[in-house]
Amino acid sequence: MKVVIVEDEVAASDNLIYLLSAIDSDIEVMTVLDTVKSCIAYFSKPTDAALVFMDIHLGDGLSFEIFDHVDLSVPIIFTTAYDEYALKAFTVNSIDYILKPVHQEELAKALYKFRNLTHTQSLSKTDITEVLHVLQGQQKAYKSNYLISHRDELIPIKTKDIAYFYIDTGIVKVVTLQNKVFSMDKKLEDLEQELNPTLFDRANRQFIINRNAIAKIKPYFGGKLIVNVNPPTPERIVVSKARATEFKNWVNS
Repeated sequence: MKVVIVEDEVAASDNLIYLLSAIDSDIEVMTVLDTVKSCIAYFSKPTDAALVFMDIHLGDGLSFEIFDHVDLSVPIIFTTAYDEYALKAFTVNSIDYILKPVHQEELAKALYKFRNLTHTQSLSKTDITEVLHVLQGQQKAYKSNYLISHRDELIPIKTKDIAYFYIDTGIVKVVTLQNKVFSMDKKLEDLEQELNPTLFDRANRQFIINRNAIAKIKPYFGGKLIVNVNPPTPERIVVSKARATEFKNWVNS
């Protein structure tokens, strides 16, 4: 079976390719597309892909923009860190909606669902309700508290009260909205998977920030962004040009 992957994060696309090969060695990834523009160009021509795996936030916009320019009839499985687009996803030819991080079991179920649906069959309202119920259940799994060791005490901190996490000389620090600073025995990569992506974003390799801590965003040279937060950070937060559009869409969602 031939598939196309639409994903702007290399690590995410590599993980998806690995999982697909583990599930079914006969799956062939034809190409990986990472922008709305490249998708429009690719799908404007005939394709013999049987299935598309599509992220929603791409480097130059939301993948829904693709459908404004091309008549894409290939079934789609959306893979995204955001659950708020579920209903919109099912207005196009989507057959499933998987929240990141994508796990093999969820992916296998989506492929099984694809194989048991005809290409022209759409999901019923019952299906959509069921999917949203699952998504809500997954959302509740995000961390709501952290128990942080500080001196001789263990201090509980609500995640919603955390302004940002950052790396300081190899150690992850957590700064609260009240400007209290603690050290954590965690990696930013692990925190990224534990935190609700609606509230927190990995702005760059050094910072994960709470949207409620953002004071202002300023354009920077080369299409980058500078993000100012409260409390202020020890060093400037710079969002790369590749992530600038996605970041602004996240703040504006």
